[in-house]
Amino acid sequence: MPSGANSSPGGPVLLTETNTGRTYLVGYMAKAELKTRKTSASVEDFVAAQQDEQVRADCQAIINLMSAATKAPPKMWGPAIVGFGSSVLKYPNGREMDWMRIGFSPRKANLTLYLPVPLEGLAPQLAKLGKHTTSKACLHIKRLSDVDMKVLKALVAASLKKAG
Repeated sequence: MPSGANSSPGGPVLLTETNTGRTYLVGYMAKAELKTRKTSASVEDFVAAQQDEQVRADCQAIINLMSAATKAPPKMWGPAIVGFGSSVLKYPNGREMDWMRIGFSPRKANLTLYLPVPLEGLAPQLAKLGKHTTSKACLHIKRLSDVDMKVLKALVAASLKKAG
């Protein structure tokens, strides 16, 4: 009697009999699909659906800034990220995926900007930006009025230049 499957995305599905200990290959799992990918959803509808008027205004300002910096139109990536341009990300294990060059998402607590490079290399600009927090390649801003927009524009441009 089989005891259950042992598998990982893209790997073999193995069943082991509990009474004999024999293991059988019964198939292969599908590779995990990336949930965040470019969609045909409307950026305008997404921004208009934001309940807070200030968030809608901040989204439009970021769209204008990132469109100018990338020379690319905004596109929805998944249900809640607005991205600009696209590139292929390559992981050390050889995996590749399509990803936006730069983007943002209005989250509950803040606006999250997805930059194409780790933020440690942008310390001089970040020091002048104003009120924000960071994670590896994400910049978190409560509202655009908390930051210097000229510095944010320079930060976006510098991150795109470093990314190539």
